[in-house]
Amino acid sequence: MATYVLVPGADGQGWYWHLVEPELRAHGHTVVTVTLPSHESAGLDAFADAIAEAVRAAAPAPPHPVVLVAQSLGGFSAPLACDRIGADRIVLVNAMVPRPGESAGEWWGNTGQADARAAYAKADGRDPDAAFDARTDFFHDVPDAVTEEALAAPQAGPPAAVFAQPWPLASWPDVPTRFLQGREDRFFPLEFQREVVRERLGIDVEVLPGGHLPALSRPRELAAELLKEA
Repeated sequence: MATYVLVPGADGQGWYWHLVEPELRAHGHTVVTVTLPSHESAGLDAFADAIAEAVRAAAPAPPHPVVLVAQSLGGFSAPLACDRIGADRIVLVNAMVPRPGESAGEWWGNTGQADARAAYAKADGRDPDAAFDARTDFFHDVPDAVTEEALAAPQAGPPAAVFAQPWPLASWPDVPTRFLQGREDRFFPLEFQREVVRERLGIDVEVLPGGHLPALSRPRELAAELLKEA
């Protein structure tokens, strides 16, 4: 049996994984869903501490392999927790991949995300100059009931400190890493991610159906990929 540690993206809520969690538990695995701190002074180290504390609280002696799964912005914080939780594997999902010394605030311009998003919107027949809209960019393939539940919750957003702190590691952790990427991700388009991931991690992305929030839009398909790590 494995332990899955599920780290959310920018909203910081463990709820993001609520449809994936039972799929993993049904196969007998331990699942730890992490909710990240929201106070404005919380930086990447506080996020990594929260991941470690969640594991200690839920699974003091977690069964191995310990699989650390990170969605979107979680790509900045989850690697910092690898040593703290004894992670055996990392699975990134539509994630941001940092360089040493790069802040999450700098990542957007350094990677050219805005241009990639606009180009994908144009190719998709949408307005390339449209402002970000959660329903359009994130929830376009999420069932309506799940979308309404998500958007009805308080929208705190990540602390500003997370975007300001330079990524502190000298290199990516020496832990086997997979990258799962949604084919229809409007926020981090597939070809954009292929280039970033190949350049920064030296691996290829594995393409899944769906957009930026597969844990909400295609939880069974995502869980099936994660179960390959057990």
